[in-house]
Amino acid sequence: MNKKIETAVGNNVRLLREKSGFTQEQLAAKLQLNGCDITRSAVAKIEVGQRHLYPDEIILIKKILSVQYDDFFKGL
Repeated sequence: MNKKIETAVGNNVRLLREKSGFTQEQLAAKLQLNGCDITRSAVAKIEVGQRHLYPDEIILIKKILSVQYDDFFKGL
């Protein structure tokens, strides 16, 4: 795991979430409703680079926030 990449991707997730007007709790709830077993705490850890994203989570976050895959990797 590359800490620099995890931190950058996590920061991008946070920025995308905030731009979409979601709280961490709301994003976690939307993910749960779409079959993803995730907590607000896990979302917080992703955003600071302490937990990596699984492919199914990336797909769902993209869908929920109406963003592009490239948005996850800006600045890398």
